[in-house]
Amino acid sequence: MKSRKLTALCVLIASAGFIALASEATAAPTPTWRSVRLDVKYVKAGGTTFAWAELGSGAPLLLLNGTASPMNEWDPAFLAGLARSNRVIVFDYPGLGDSGAAPSSWTFEHAADWIAAFATELEPDEQVNVLGWSMGGFIAQQLAIRHPDVVKRLILAATNPGGSKAVLGPTWVQEIDSSASSDWDYLRTNYPPEGIAAGRRFLARLEASFENGHYSPTDTPERTLNAMVAAEDPWLKSNANLSQLGSIASPTLVIDGNRDLITPPANSTVIRARIPGAILRIFPGSGHSFLFQAPGKISSAINQFLLPGT
Repeated sequence: MKSRKLTALCVLIASAGFIALASEATAAPTPTWRSVRLDVKYVKAGGTTFAWAELGSGAPLLLLNGTASPMNEWDPAFLAGLARSNRVIVFDYPGLGDSGAAPSSWTFEHAADWIAAFATELEPDEQVNVLGWSMGGFIAQQLAIRHPDVVKRLILAATNPGGSKAVLGPTWVQEIDSSASSDWDYLRTNYPPEGIAAGRRFLARLEASFENGHYSPTDTPERTLNAMVAAEDPWLKSNANLSQLGSIASPTLVIDGNRDLITPPANSTVIRARIPGAILRIFPGSGHSFLFQAPGKISSAINQFLLPGT
């Protein structure tokens, strides 16, 4: 399940996206997303070096991105919304961006172990809230299963449980999702027709963040992309993760868009049914990239879930 490599393609954004961005800027005060800056730090953990950044204050919220996606592909508007209530932590997976090499073979179980070590290095005395989107949701599930002492609350966004209950999108969508793609391929697989304009605005926000120096360009080596995509085959062929979901004790929110072509929302229904006490929210008129289609609305829903006592 690939969240397409955006960084190298942002320069190809259609002019319509820039027009929409300029219109927003003249109609309202400078939006808070413009102040989002990823000041990269480094920490050794799990047998490698993690590049990471943080913004906001409050309880730590660790974000796990999609396939081959470094931290500079998070929507600054989504990060700004989350940072109103949380200390948001983003990072590059081992093997891409500014992080070191993967310390062992790329499996979602191994990745969960690496990231548990990373989270513990940052917060040795405190659990972290975890949000996993797309492939990041695979790792987040394994993180909660294998390292329950690390995860306080769990948000699983547009992901699947693996195994026989996983529901895949149409073949043409899977093919695009597993390879480098154009802006148009990204838009038509990640947003419903009525969400295309919002998708273009997301791409324009990313481009603006690179242009103003708040995000720094990075690379995703082809070998890392291939390793991540290859890790999905055993995930889909085995019921191991599916059978372990009942052991997750962390309060869990499962969310998706009802028009998700990459991980259809039926997957979220399965996950909710398997995790004790999990809450399910499906957002209408939204696709796989629903976090970026309506960043204010979705970040508010997540912040509400993470409120103490809820």
